[in-house]
Amino acid sequence: MSDIKIKFINEPDRITPELLEGYVLAYPDQVKLGGENIVVRANPKDESKVAVVTLGGSGHEPALSGFVGEGMLDCSVVGDIFAAPGAQRLFQALQLMKREAGILLIVLNHSGDVMSANMACQLAERMGIKVKQILTHDDISAGIGADAGDRRGLAGCVPLAKILGAAAEEGKSLEELIEIGERYNNQVATLAVAMRSCTHPQNGGVITDLPAGVMEIGMGQHGEGGGGQKPLVSADDTAAEMVDLLCQQIQPKAGDKMMLVINGVGATTYMEQSIIFRKAYKELEARGLQVVFGRIQEILTVQEQAGFQMIVAILDEDHIDYLKNKRADAPYWTTIGK
Repeated sequence: MSDIKIKFINEPDRITPELLEGYVLAYPDQVKLGGENIVVRANPKDESKVAVVTLGGSGHEPALSGFVGEGMLDCSVVGDIFAAPGAQRLFQALQLMKREAGILLIVLNHSGDVMSANMACQLAERMGIKVKQILTHDDISAGIGADAGDRRGLAGCVPLAKILGAAAEEGKSLEELIEIGERYNNQVATLAVAMRSCTHPQNGGVITDLPAGVMEIGMGQHGEGGGGQKPLVSADDTAAEMVDLLCQQIQPKAGDKMMLVINGVGATTYMEQSIIFRKAYKELEARGLQVVFGRIQEILTVQEQAGFQMIVAILDEDHIDYLKNKRADAPYWTTIGK
């Protein structure tokens, strides 16, 4: 038995397989294990359609495996806590998903994820597996206008999985999916704020020290530094500052249709998230922008970190349709559709 007493766990090195076992036991109609640390749909879609796959470390639940299901992801490959899965495990998943229509691999821009994805795709291509990547880089904490390669992938990947999953279910080709996804990539921006860091569940270590009464706008989803620490201010002031920065990045024009998602990262209540959403919505409205898709939800968490990620995107008409009007039956993003 571990000496770590800050979480309800058993052995630290068994956290990931045990959490995945519990997850698939809870939602057997939607997900199952396709191999060690590989989550797949319980009812696979027809192999004439492109498979949508992603990868990432555990410890961010429900991301990313919580979004495996009809109309979303076909497969999620899970690494250890806050760590990318190895290339061999991802390659195993790509072999499981092999099909003539191809595989679209959603990769968040973190060095371990990118390395595993590149190596696995090279192995897959040698085996005749058709696979293409789409890299998410929605975090703007590197600075307004920073090169996409310098921007991290944050929770903006989850609406992208909904869009691409719906388009793949509709029968769009691999090339069409990449075009749809890159348009979203170029029009989405995410910014995180934290006022208390998380602890690492395997060793109890605090990732980043944030003194009481201090917040950091731009903190990464593993506790990485961002835009600098400053005194904690009100919900309205925080939301207004973040909307301004996000709009500087994507530069929406009056009349644009927008997505606004507030993602709680673990310890911030839905009460607080709703107050933040209210102000952010009004700030966008004051700019002549129309919020046509909104969500307040924990979609990608960082253990007990206090704070949230604000995701804003300019939506094209097909993005709106895939987000709002197409059925999804993943455990943590279920929409009935029209």
